[in-house]
Amino acid sequence: MPGHGYFVWIAFLGIAASITLACSNNPQRQLQSISVSPSTADAQSNPVQFTATGTYNTSPITVTPLPANWGAADQNGGTTTAVTINANGLAQCVSGASGVFSIGAWDLMDATAKVTCDSIGPFGEPGCNAVLGTAHLTCP
Repeated sequence: MPGHGYFVWIAFLGIAASITLACSNNPQRQLQSISVSPSTADAQSNPVQFTATGTYNTSPITVTPLPANWGAADQNGGTTTAVTINANGLAQCVSGASGVFSIGAWDLMDATAKVTCDSIGPFGEPGCNAVLGTAHLTCP
């Protein structure tokens, strides 16, 4: 039959595990920046896979690939239908499109925050509490 020390040790491990789980779900963790790679790409006839990397204020500092919202804009920051991009960052020029377009990956700084601002950016991102990373796609 185990001694009293054995039960104390098991209780200690349980408490330590609870503290570790509570600390890993840090509500103060915020997204600081997003980088998109490749930073420039030429679509030619094939789709281009873009990847977002998020940098946070606490560990893990970087997350690749970052699950992000994706969109495309023209060089003036306006909406465009010349480029399609799916939820995984796969971009393609529509038939007949030509020029350089901006690809954007965005997410909220704090996923628990409620976005209350009214402005919407060129990629569809809210004008506040959002972090945006961009790249450029050239359509032939």
